[in-house]
Amino acid sequence: MYIFKAAVVGSGFMGAEIAQVITFSGLPVVMKDIDQAMLDKGMGTIKRIYQRRVDKGKMSPGQVQEKLDLVIPTLDFDEFADVDIVIEAVPEDMDLKKRVFAELDEVCPPDTILATNTSALSINEIGSATNRPHKVIGMHFFSPAHVMKLVEIIPSEHTDDDTLDTVVQFTQELRKMPVTVKECPGFLVNRLLMPYLNEAACALQEGAASAAEIDEAMRGFGWPMGPFQLMDMLGVKVCYDVGVYLASKYGHRMAQAKLFDKLVEAGRYGEKAGAGFYGYGDQTDQPVQEMIRELQESGETSTGTEFSVDRLMMPMINEAALCVMEDIANVNDIDMACIAGIGMKVGDTRMGPLEYADDLGLDTVIQRLGALQTALGDRFKPADILVQRVRAGHLGKKTGRGFMEWA
Repeated sequence: MYIFKAAVVGSGFMGAEIAQVITFSGLPVVMKDIDQAMLDKGMGTIKRIYQRRVDKGKMSPGQVQEKLDLVIPTLDFDEFADVDIVIEAVPEDMDLKKRVFAELDEVCPPDTILATNTSALSINEIGSATNRPHKVIGMHFFSPAHVMKLVEIIPSEHTDDDTLDTVVQFTQELRKMPVTVKECPGFLVNRLLMPYLNEAACALQEGAASAAEIDEAMRGFGWPMGPFQLMDMLGVKVCYDVGVYLASKYGHRMAQAKLFDKLVEAGRYGEKAGAGFYGYGDQTDQPVQEMIRELQESGETSTGTEFSVDRLMMPMINEAALCVMEDIANVNDIDMACIAGIGMKVGDTRMGPLEYADDLGLDTVIQRLGALQTALGDRFKPADILVQRVRAGHLGKKTGRGFMEWA
């Protein structure tokens, strides 16, 4: 199947950026919302992305107008009669997404692929709202969508091969990098990223180090930005919602730091809201310091723990190992997704968590996880696959075999 015309439902930040990506590839795109003000704002987002290209001399105003003419903004479904794919980009609420998919199922041609940009929710459950679960698939873009190359492609247990193949090809035609991921809560990148971010919040609320100190340490490790900078940029509320969902599915190893609750209750949603872990404009992080003090004085959090880079990186490695064990994605795709999706580096080298584990030595990884488990709890318990590979002598680069083969 070939995609000649696409549609995006939702003209918020992600929806508008996905629509821009589609027009940049030369395809017409219908952009639908239920609110004219939001639709206008979405068009403004698309225009600003293209204007930056004009300002850099990468496009002429005439070329930009040709791209803008490919966008069909609408408040109804009249333009959906001939679309080949619809990408839903509404807020992360299962009931809302199911209502949208039920509507799309009624108005779209039978062969139209219905994709969701959800970052964590079940594709199987979303597809159950339609009479075409075989045409429903996850297509998770990363923010900002016009910059980030990675797109996670998540088929459900009902998605047929033609739908999967079409969406992979379509993603490549959008000049993006598709990684096919077996459905699980959080899919791949968010499943690996949230333990890292959550452990940073745990260290902060326990007084192990300040947000600035943790961010500086992780930038020194190689990350393009620290975990608190990243959460403020992504949106604290977004991280909170994903974290709550993952904790409900994975249990204690992803139990969320209580500091998230206090930040969300206070409306400190991140950089766009003017306040998150940090303060922006005339805001400061003093209220966050008071929240931490309240948590410690009430006994709701531990105190006196220590911060280390390992405390954040070992849970990511452990979760990546579990993804290998569960066949969520292959080893190379797991590492590539972390490099392309969240910019992971070790020093100046672009490297994913599994190569990093091989580089350290899997025996060293188990040793460090064990020490953290003793000090901080069972969320650091080493994955069985790590134990099995060490017993087999597959320690990583130093033995020529770990998660990967090394010459």
